Amino acid sequence: MRIYERPDFGGQMMEFMDDCPSVYDRFRYRDIHSCHVMDGYWIFYEHPNYRGRQYFMRPGEYRRYSDWGGYRSTIGSFRRMRDF
Repeated sequence: MRIYERPDFGGQMMEFMDDCPSVYDRFRYRDIHSCHVMDGYWIFYEHPNYRGRQYFMRPGEYRRYSDWGGYRSTIGSFRRMRDF
């Protein structure tokens, strides 16, 4: 999964394959404005350590945070779904 600091896949990008308990500690931003899920299913959480509102991410391109149902771009943590 690739996350971006700006809409439409702009700005700084980081690629992740594993869980991230604190987006800020790894990315130095609290806001994720766009995302490209290339493989697997992920859950975004509003706060660090997998707390708060959750957003289910399927493979695909999310050009703006509203594409995944977000009310704002702040994401505190995320993890990959392992079991269905």
